Amino acid sequence: MAPKPSIPPSCPCGLPQPYTECCGRFLDGGQLPVTAEELMRSRYVAYTLRREDYLLRTWHPHTRPGALNLEEEGVRWLGLKVLDTAGGKAHDAEGQVAFVARYKVGGFIARRLTETSRFVREDGQWRYLDALEEAT
Repeated sequence: MAPKPSIPPSCPCGLPQPYTECCGRFLDGGQLPVTAEELMRSRYVAYTLRREDYLLRTWHPHTRPGALNLEEEGVRWLGLKVLDTAGGKAHDAEGQVAFVARYKVGGFIARRLTETSRFVREDGQWRYLDALEEAT
């Protein structure tokens, strides 16, 4: 089993804020993301930190897998770029976030994941529903 990555000083989501003031307030501080983009960024950070607990907790129960096995994947996330958002604001019920995430598997060639994620807000909490498009 690979050791968990340490918490970085700057947030891996790509915004110019410290982790503790950015996505760390959602992953570790108990705050809820206000927008679908905040949830998507914090979920990306959860992948970089191998935080399966957060990923499963923020996944819609109708599409959530039983487990993710992040320890076995050998993926190292390199960066995130948000391309577009639709809806997903504080008072919306649905939202979409298009992004590109760069990663390496096993330390080899860098790859790109391009995805448009769909989110729904229920009982005041955003949840990841599914992906409209996915390519590597």
